[in-house]
This record gives sequence, C-alpha cells and structure tokens, in this order.
Amino acid sequence: MIRAKKIEEVREQIQKWKAEGLTVGLCPTMGYLHEGHLSLIDASRNDNDRTVATIFVNPMQFGPTEDLAKYPRDFERDCAMLEEEGCDMVFAPEDSEMYAEDFCTFVDMTGVSEGLCGASRPVMFRGVCTVLTKLINIIHPNKMYLGKKDAQQLAVVRRMVRDLDFDLEVVGCPTVREEDGLAKSSRNTYLNEEERIAARKLSRSLRAAQDAIAAGENSSERLKAIITEGLSDEPLFKIDYVEAVDGLTMKPVYKVKDGDLIAIAVWDSTTRLIDNFLVGDPLIEF
Repeated sequence: MIRAKKIEEVREQIQKWKAEGLTVGLCPTMGYLHEGHLSLIDASRNDNDRTVATIFVNPMQFGPTEDLAKYPRDFERDCAMLEEEGCDMVFAPEDSEMYAEDFCTFVDMTGVSEGLCGASRPVMFRGVCTVLTKLINIIHPNKMYLGKKDAQQLAVVRRMVRDLDFDLEVVGCPTVREEDGLAKSSRNTYLNEEERIAARKLSRSLRAAQDAIAAGENSSERLKAIITEGLSDEPLFKIDYVEAVDGLTMKPVYKVKDGDLIAIAVWDSTTRLIDNFLVGDPLIEF
C-alpha cells in the first residue's frame, strides 16, 4: 500500500492509474478506523480498480469547544488495517499541506446543512464541504464512499456534488453496528463502562420507532415521542435532537414515508453520539 503525505505524490500516482484506464474509489476518513470504515474500503474495492483512503482530522469542521485535540489518532494501526483490507493508497496530509497559512476559500451551502447537526455544530458542514472539494480535486475519484450513519453529511455531500457538477458518484454504505446495536464510531472510544451501557438506548429507541412504523404508525410527532421516551429515562443523556425529516432535503416531515430519515443526537455524559434510520430500511438488530 502506498503511503502519501503530499498532494503532488497523490496526483502523480492518480495520473499513472488514470493513464492505464483504471477507475479510482475514494474513502475519506478522519482515522482511528473501525469496521464501518473498512466496509467503505470493501465497497470501493468491489466497484473500482484502485481504492484510496484519506486520513485527515479536519480542523475546519471542529468548533472552538469541540474535541479536535483529543480526537483519537493511531496512524500505524490505521495503515495496518487498510493494508489488510486491500487498500491501494492512503493519503494522510498534515494540516499545513491542506490549508496554507493564508487559506481563505470555503465551500458552503444553505438548506440541507442547516438543521440537525448543522444547528448544533454550525461550522461543521462548511468544513466538510471544503475539505471534500479539495480531496475530490486532488484525487479525481470515479466514486466516493460515505457511511449512512452520518446521514445528513451524506445528503450534504450529494447536494454539493450535484450543485457543483463534480463528475463522480457518491455511494452511501450501510451503518455498521456493535452486537448490542450501537453504531460504530471512533468517538465510542471516549465512553466509560457506564456510558457505554447507556449508549445501547440509542439504537433501542430507534428500533422501537421502526417497530411502530411496521405496525402502521406514520405520525412524525408520535414517532419522535416514542424515541424521546426511550431516551429520557437515562440520567446520563442530554438530548440534542430527535427529528423526522425528508431523506434528501433534511426538511421536517409530518407523515413519514419510505426514504424519510429519523435521526437523533444525544450527549452521553460528555460524548455526543448520533444515530438514525431511513424509513423502509431493514430493522436495526441487537
């Protein structure tokens, strides 16, 4: 597996692959990889001749009081996992390689990015859109792979790609979960034993809403009440949001239908966790 730190290294290798007529898949990550990230690598390898993973803890998408400094990092561990999974190249730039000292150009949007996590983390999606635009311009992938756990991010990136006419396909990959239903996340490493046990209630509250939908319920208010009831009896939790929105526009809906998104965000003590499901998707298992 090629390890690249510089943009020019990546561009030179991509040009060689493109000259050979090879297709390239891009899997952008912030590192500290888990099975969810590896599922993106697998999907890319199935679809493309070459797969590039990026590891970059993007400072632009963190607010001043967020966890940039303590975000988990282990580059050698990540590289070993990527190599075992068959990744062809990892691009892990320094901050200064991606953002010059006088960097002042940003990619932003309205609408899709404003609710849910965008309301709680107002700088995040500008940072996501800016860094992904740069990575797309550096790598020129045929397809880019993102996890459905970050459902709003997936919708934001798809809209950005459409609106800016990027010549690539954005592929959403299913959420990978622990045996007890908790969605895989690098931030799960922050949880102590008590917080980790409490975190099970996220997927269980969502499963209760899925069961209600299967029984015929389609009122977003009643579904949100079911989820809130499942979360509110946990003393470690502070609910950020429980919402039902259109899966493409992220606008609130009042009667849910297939393709709509039920999304939650909760502070589990000091760790913010998110989870969701698309109406019509398979039931969450635990």
